[in-house]
Amino acid sequence: MGAAMGAAMREALGAAMGTAVGAACRGLLDYKTAKFALTRNRRVGLLHRLLQLGVLGYLLGWVFLVKKGYQETDSAPRVSVITKLKGISVTEVKDAGNRLWDVADYVKPPQGENTFFLVTNLIITTKQAQGTCPESPSVLDGICREDADCPVGNPVVRGNGIKTGKCVMFNTTHSTCEIYSWCPVENDTLPRKPLLAEAENFTLFIKNNVNFTKFNFSKDNTLQTNDPTYFKSCTYDPFFSPFCPVFRIRDMVEAAGETFGNLALLGGSIGVYIKWDCDLDHPAALCQPQYSFSLQDRNYNFRTASYYWDPQKRHYRSLLKLYGIRFDISVHGQAGKFSIIPVAVSLGASIALLGAGLMMAASHLTLPCVEEGYSASLTKWVLAENPFVQDPV
Repeated sequence: MGAAMGAAMREALGAAMGTAVGAACRGLLDYKTAKFALTRNRRVGLLHRLLQLGVLGYLLGWVFLVKKGYQETDSAPRVSVITKLKGISVTEVKDAGNRLWDVADYVKPPQGENTFFLVTNLIITTKQAQGTCPESPSVLDGICREDADCPVGNPVVRGNGIKTGKCVMFNTTHSTCEIYSWCPVENDTLPRKPLLAEAENFTLFIKNNVNFTKFNFSKDNTLQTNDPTYFKSCTYDPFFSPFCPVFRIRDMVEAAGETFGNLALLGGSIGVYIKWDCDLDHPAALCQPQYSFSLQDRNYNFRTASYYWDPQKRHYRSLLKLYGIRFDISVHGQAGKFSIIPVAVSLGASIALLGAGLMMAASHLTLPCVEEGYSASLTKWVLAENPFVQDPV
């Protein structure tokens, strides 16, 4: 009896699967065609036209005019940047006297790359020699009361040298560990005003070249002019001289939202952004860069030293803690040119959007909104029977 029931179930399951497969196969051979239903309703007609105008406005206004969807673009140009800084300043420093600073002194590194450092303030510790001396009382790990506080051979944490095992007097009020180091230890007295205050009037020349390889087009930011003195006399101004590649340092700092005096005292970092947006369907002379500036960081400094020998062959150095402004120049851009391929893609996408929008509006918005919606829905979809099959009598 169980075997008979199993056979019956398998037979029923097979019949059901056969019916489903047959229906699917017949569905593959069905043919669908469009049928238009005329609805005489002003609200429906108005909505229909608004949808068409919306898609047309999107195509012409956004895709073609704003996004320039008719152009092929290159957004990865090859770029090169060359910088030259000019200016002279004189500083008067205690124990160092007057010192003249020119471009070889205040620009680090001197190669003229897209990142460089401009010295605006400094602390000089002169005539340092290797030997033993008291640690600075500003270093917490160097403060002591007895020799046991200064273990021999231990480096001073965040200090200037190696402990010798002695606790000595730094001055009449402080005792510190004696260290083996460059002596005397570094001076940490910061000037109240930037020593290179004249740096605000220094000028920076930026030469930038971009090459859009896809279109074999290259351009630089130097204005084509027959006046040989133009670049010696012009200074960049976003309104009156936007194509001059010579920038005054104070103007760049103020454009970044800071004053030169505040930033020059302890240093900082300025970002210089050069943006190219070139429409190659227009003359190449209209392809010009746009400049912008931003304050990236405050308090920027580093140390460097100059070494020398005295007449007695003793080795000395002058330690300089340099504060200044770091400039980071970055270049971005894109170029576009007419091409039939993006035009075809944009048109195809817009036509598909128009068709899908009108179908959804007809099915879900317009027909249910009218009194004849039910009958209109019936006339929208009709099952066409085979005319060659006779109904049984």
